[in-house]
Amino acid sequence: MAFGTTSGPAAHSVTRLGRTLEPAEWAAGGIPLLRNPREVVNGLCLRHRPVPGTVVVAVLEPDERLRASASFTVRTAMPDGWEFRNALLSRLRRVIPHDLRLRCPVRTALVLSCRDGDGGWTEEDGAWMWALRDACSLHGLRCGAYVTLTQSGWRVMGEDRGGRRPAANRPPELAAG
Repeated sequence: MAFGTTSGPAAHSVTRLGRTLEPAEWAAGGIPLLRNPREVVNGLCLRHRPVPGTVVVAVLEPDERLRASASFTVRTAMPDGWEFRNALLSRLRRVIPHDLRLRCPVRTALVLSCRDGDGGWTEEDGAWMWALRDACSLHGLRCGAYVTLTQSGWRVMGEDRGGRRPAANRPPELAAG
């Protein structure tokens, strides 16, 4: 008889669910608001052309200029914040040096997740939010917005901001001028 150990799918599920954030937890986390989320989302879509299944991690300067970004896909049967965090850290390490020497983080990382479905919160979104928060802490960045991009448009989780363009099935708008 063994005490204190659990194995099998139930144990994995409990651990995995601990690496997710609910929308209320995310909103209460003090995530800095984007001054112009439509411009940021549109710029990332122009640069990376995401399709469902694509994730974009971006690092913004204090004035919200894009400093670095990377797009990638993660294939997993069950959303797991640990795996997502490792994927984010891997990309962040490739595109920008860490800021761990700074007393306070100055750059902000955000994630744009292009997926099927509507713009409502999913367990996978919760895993990405946990992953973003943890990766930012480990890389010395401020944790920024988590944005979903679906066929109905884009949405900043934890905020009441979103729009119809760009969307997963519509190209981004080119800047006028």
